[in-house]
Amino acid sequence: MPPAPTASTTRGGGCGVGRPIKRSAGQPCVFILRLVLRLVLFLVLLLVLLAACNSPSRRPAPTAASVTSPTSAPAASTPTTTTTATGAPAASTTTTTGTTPAGPCGWAGAAPQTYEHVIWIWMENHTWPQVLGDRAAAPYEVSLASQCATATAYRNVGSPSLPNYIGATSGATQGITDDASPSSHPLTVDNLFRQVRAAGGSEGSYQEDMGQPCQLAPGGQYAVKHNPAAYYVGPAGDDRAACRADDVAFGAWPGALQGHLPTFAFITPNLCHDTHDCSVATGDAWLAQEVPKILGSTVYRAGRTAVIVVWDENSPMPNIVIGPAVRPGTVVTQPFDHFALLRTTEEMLALPGRLGAAAGAPSLRVPFNL
Repeated sequence: MPPAPTASTTRGGGCGVGRPIKRSAGQPCVFILRLVLRLVLFLVLLLVLLAACNSPSRRPAPTAASVTSPTSAPAASTPTTTTTATGAPAASTTTTTGTTPAGPCGWAGAAPQTYEHVIWIWMENHTWPQVLGDRAAAPYEVSLASQCATATAYRNVGSPSLPNYIGATSGATQGITDDASPSSHPLTVDNLFRQVRAAGGSEGSYQEDMGQPCQLAPGGQYAVKHNPAAYYVGPAGDDRAACRADDVAFGAWPGALQGHLPTFAFITPNLCHDTHDCSVATGDAWLAQEVPKILGSTVYRAGRTAVIVVWDENSPMPNIVIGPAVRPGTVVTQPFDHFALLRTTEEMLALPGRLGAAAGAPSLRVPFNL
């Protein structure tokens, strides 16, 4: 019989070439092949897991903070439109500027169909270039107009002051060509104050430095010629009675703004602050003190209040149109006047009918996105 293999016996070829082997040690080649297969399977599994993690279906959904609503947040840039006399945007003069979400205008997605409040603030006796064309004299007004909107061809409807106040609130100058007191011009015609009351709303006039409600004579810095409600007596004295109740000193304004704001508010600064007797800079400082209180109020931030600052004469007059949906920086070249302001206010407050010349006047709503 041949002798049994010893521990030093070697096997040529294969994975054990040149190595001593023992038959009792198993099969090293099989062991290594299994190990390699396990490594390959592990790598394949790892690649599958990585692919699954990067799949679009496994990515996290955007958070609320990363979603931009086109109706609640302004776009990165908003076109500033200059409007022609026909009311159509002029493509050749349209520019694009950035908007500031925290500004007074442009933060609402769309203008309300009906406003809860419209506020007029009347200034005096300056042209557009003297105010909005002079940043040194009127830094606040120029800044506010650039944040909101203005029309460069806004015109008076009479002269001197009183016919403009009467025209803006009744649709006609009623034949008035002077600044005489209410005793010389008692008016029974329909008017914006009566219109608002008849529609179920409320109206109020706030006259700086007026000594008593519905004061019918001038005194100190108060000018009755700048207080149109005092001229309307109405049928059976109804307008005069309403004037005594609703035409009050400007000291009542802060309380109105904090929770009792009328549907329509007419604000007249005194003869100095409205720039009738004092400088443009004086009026600018007064507006810089009072207008931010309105724009920062809860009622304005609710999105259903508009403010229009306008001068009585001389053409072309300065004006600033302020509203939550007004596009910042809008400059409109279409001609407007006080009758257009009346029509626009009637529309914004959904009042039935149009008074006098307001029926044929253009509306500011579309050009200014009111």
